[in-house]
Amino acid sequence: MSTNKRNSGFTLIEAMATIAIISILAVGVMPMSKMIYQRKKELELRQNLRVIRNALDKYEALVDQGTIPKSTLSGYPPNLETLVEGVALNDVAGSKKKFLRRVPKDPMTEEGKWGLRSYNDEPTSSVWGGQDVYDVYSLSEGTAIDGTFYREW
Repeated sequence: MSTNKRNSGFTLIEAMATIAIISILAVGVMPMSKMIYQRKKELELRQNLRVIRNALDKYEALVDQGTIPKSTLSGYPPNLETLVEGVALNDVAGSKKKFLRRVPKDPMTEEGKWGLRSYNDEPTSSVWGGQDVYDVYSLSEGTAIDGTFYREW
């Protein structure tokens, strides 16, 4: 009588090899997921900066055309909220022009607030003069994937 039973299941060595391979793959995936997350935040930062800067430029262009009244000497808005609340047009109807639905958040900081520069501030200034809003920048001290600082974007 021969018993020809096949052993089914994994041996200890096969299980250990499988666990080792899965561990190596997991260790390799973690840095990639962090990089993907950082790249997503950087793209969001670039987009939000572009949206705000375009709104600032449109505001200033309408001031130059005389479509909206000049509220500051430079022709830029006094604050970011003005872009959301809107400005009365120089027309008989008294309609308002809004430039943003909401002020986008800075994705690199917990508070989501922006650093502001006025027209008279130095380009590298980290203190807002308060006269108007000529430019915005990130308040993050972090470094981008390309090695530049977010506050310099």
